[in-house]
Amino acid sequence: MKIIVVGGGASGIMAALEAAKNGAEVTVLEHNPRIGKKLLATGNGRCNYTNILLGPDDYNHPDFVHYALKTFTPQDTIDCFRTLGIEPKYEEEGKTFPLSEQASSFLDVALYALEHSGVKLVTEAYVQSIIRTKSGFSIVLADGTRYESDRVILATGGKAMPKSGSEGSGYALAESLGHKITQVFPALTKLKLDSPYLKQLDGVKFAGEVELIVDNSSLQIEKGDILFTKYGISGPAVLQLSRLANDLSSRGEKIELKVRIITGIDPDRIAMRLRQDPDKPIDFALVGIANKRLIPAILKEAGIPKQNAPVATLSDADISTITALFFDWRFLVKGSMGFDDAQVTAGGVFTEEIDPYTMESKLVSGLFFAGELVDIDGRCGGYNLQWAWSSGYLAGKSAARG
Repeated sequence: MKIIVVGGGASGIMAALEAAKNGAEVTVLEHNPRIGKKLLATGNGRCNYTNILLGPDDYNHPDFVHYALKTFTPQDTIDCFRTLGIEPKYEEEGKTFPLSEQASSFLDVALYALEHSGVKLVTEAYVQSIIRTKSGFSIVLADGTRYESDRVILATGGKAMPKSGSEGSGYALAESLGHKITQVFPALTKLKLDSPYLKQLDGVKFAGEVELIVDNSSLQIEKGDILFTKYGISGPAVLQLSRLANDLSSRGEKIELKVRIITGIDPDRIAMRLRQDPDKPIDFALVGIANKRLIPAILKEAGIPKQNAPVATLSDADISTITALFFDWRFLVKGSMGFDDAQVTAGGVFTEEIDPYTMESKLVSGLFFAGELVDIDGRCGGYNLQWAWSSGYLAGKSAARG
């Protein structure tokens, strides 16, 4: 069985290894000068390669991912890479990293494994077209080179992090073979906010809570580190709800982001604390309650004209307003930083046209899909790489066995 894997990212690597393990003659076509470029950037260079706590409900199409995740689980991923030399390091919330804390470790062991599995790697190979033939497929590169294969696995990735080579070329290839592509937009990305305080808040980081609100209805709440930036807001908690924010934004919805700076304490306790120091300037009285760089913006938002006025000069309503902002500060979301800063792509090849038990196309026999190219995306924290491993494993195994 001759199999061409288009794309040398995480899902393509796994698909190639599994297809070769099952006796196929495998060639990987990668348009970058080397494989696994995007892997090097994951987890801030540390490679959060799976999550031991994940389940189907952590993805946008739980029913579709269920079989792949059950067939090749996070523990299977850990065991697979441990065999290749990667020892796991477990961190909070199920995140799993290599003990080396270097994403390059994965590239090193992947290259070794592919070589020893007999997989042929062709880099700087930009696939221009895939043609269905009577006997299989004809794959034509931009330079005119042609490859023939019995099966094709499309694992080209999405559009997130285009500097890594993910520029969405796989969508056109899938469409040329008759597949539908759903709306594509950035997920797990930073959000832009409409606020006059962003310049002075740039760089302020704290552990808090963010909540997505549309028409006064709460749609999603996330806790974790939050970072204000000169364009808006970032941090793991923000990334988790950015997918829904971008989805709503693309539909023209007005979105508010509720930021809770202080958690675990009752607002009345903060108000009481302020009233205990009536002679202190209000800005100084708030030091120790929250990051002091937040204080000027909070007081401006509360409408306090003189920030060093003694607490005693403030009314009960003033203190209530100030206190409330630490627990409910609203910002208008005006978009995101886009694909350049996104960790993953939402949208892709329509899942209804793919068999979830094999990852084979329901429209074109012998065509398989894996990874981010498919309309599957998950939470931040190793979820999307696990989908790459699981779907790649299933596609490679299914394609080789026929």
